[in-house]
Amino acid sequence: MKHIPNGKYKPYPKIDLPNRQWPDNTITKAPRWCSVDLRDGNQALINPMDMDKKLELYTLLLKLGFKEIEVGFPSASKIEFDFLRKLVDENLIPDDVTIQVLVQAREHLIAKTFEALRGVKKAVVHLYNSTSVAQRKIVFNKEQDAIIELALQGVDLVKKYEKEHDGEITLEYSPESFTGTELEFAAKICNAVTARWGISKERPVIINLPATVEMATPNVYADQIEWMSRHLDNREHIAISTHTHNDRGTSIAATELALLAGADRVEGTLLSNGERTGNVDIITLALNMTTQGIDSGLDFSDVNEVVAVVEKVTELPTHPRHPYVGELVYTAFSGSHQDAINKGLAYQQAKEDPFWEVPYLPIDPADVGRTYESIIRINSQSGKGGVAYILEKNYGYQLPKAMHPEIGRAVQALSDAKGRELTPEEILDTFTKEYFEAPQHLHFIDFISNTKGGQATCTLTYEYNSKKITADGIGNGPIDACKNALMQNYEHQFMIKSYAEHSCGDKSSAKAIAYIEITTKDLLSRFGVGADNDITVASIKALFCALNRTFSML
Repeated sequence: MKHIPNGKYKPYPKIDLPNRQWPDNTITKAPRWCSVDLRDGNQALINPMDMDKKLELYTLLLKLGFKEIEVGFPSASKIEFDFLRKLVDENLIPDDVTIQVLVQAREHLIAKTFEALRGVKKAVVHLYNSTSVAQRKIVFNKEQDAIIELALQGVDLVKKYEKEHDGEITLEYSPESFTGTELEFAAKICNAVTARWGISKERPVIINLPATVEMATPNVYADQIEWMSRHLDNREHIAISTHTHNDRGTSIAATELALLAGADRVEGTLLSNGERTGNVDIITLALNMTTQGIDSGLDFSDVNEVVAVVEKVTELPTHPRHPYVGELVYTAFSGSHQDAINKGLAYQQAKEDPFWEVPYLPIDPADVGRTYESIIRINSQSGKGGVAYILEKNYGYQLPKAMHPEIGRAVQALSDAKGRELTPEEILDTFTKEYFEAPQHLHFIDFISNTKGGQATCTLTYEYNSKKITADGIGNGPIDACKNALMQNYEHQFMIKSYAEHSCGDKSSAKAIAYIEITTKDLLSRFGVGADNDITVASIKALFCALNRTFSML
């Protein structure tokens, strides 16, 4: 193993925050959401979006319910400028939606940005400059006062062009690389910016505190947010915004803890697209809230559509285990998981209250537009209950619980042999071969019965060892009468242990399905299945199936 030199990495310093409040808080409402897919997400793509893709994604964002959308960096490139102009010229910005644009503190860039904003009724101008120790030392070679002056020059320029703009402008300021910035300096520069802007009830400011690089555990970010909330002047007129990246893989947790710590607003992307390891995923954040009974204010009732559009415009695949939206996140292969889910779904359907309490499924797949068809899938790790679930949900066979191990073994043997997951069609084929195409030494031909006074009589016609036989029987029901008729010539002793039946299919074409379990003198147990338009005939077929499966090999 390669040795990492001592001192190359150091722990992040502890935040001095006496009496921190956020650990005792609870998220009770959704934040203001701002999508940065069209800007931060777009700049991170191998192939940036063209105009058509931008418009398709923008349309999706509106449909999902976003009221604040960062549409681009209009001074950075022609397509960014042209896209904003298209939105304005074709009247594609709803009255209740605020457009956000990003710009650096340079006059020609700010002038170009306001040119692009001409005609926009409500806009956020997102001004930023980097403030971290590393950036000041390595990139800019400037002291703190010079960095503050850069920010204030930017504010003055925005105010200058704001006067000529016919519309509402809100200032957003980001001390970019906030997590690498001393908190005292971050508060100092933010307070200088808001004061220069002329912050008031009528002129609120968004202070964005980005985890441009995720440098510590999520609790440290929460401490930073709460510390800043305590030290920002005119806090009542400030919306603290988060913009977390996923360098440490904890952007979701960091954002949620930041909300506990007083953040009001969240910037992020769909499916976590963004520079390097990605921005925080707004889908996951919003649906996390949904599972806690909080209305996120965003509509993710059809996540399949969201994934399809995002994958198309970004040309990036979605991981099959991505929370809530991945292909496999509602799928169980494990036998114990399948059994618990199957029981949970049955329990959920039977009870009267809507409270969702299905094991292993924190959210109802139907609430996000997913179906139940792929919840349980079968491979060599799967259990007996999963096979029964597939046969019931896909094909209507309601197998008795005692039968589950029997069919489970047959399906598992096939999966082991193929070394892969089985399709529902392959599971049905195995079931059909086991119970409807088993080798026959007994062949059912006909059955006539009559029940009077609680006693049944029957005439049974069947073929046994290539010989056609007709026999009469009496019993306490048609099945018992059939058994007694059969035993007059059948050499193997057996007992009927259990019986179940149900209808299968639409009412107009429903068939009766019967299941019979028999035991032999040495306690061997086998099931048989029968299907027919007549339930009595289906039951007799099930009995013959069980006998053939038990004694054909003897």
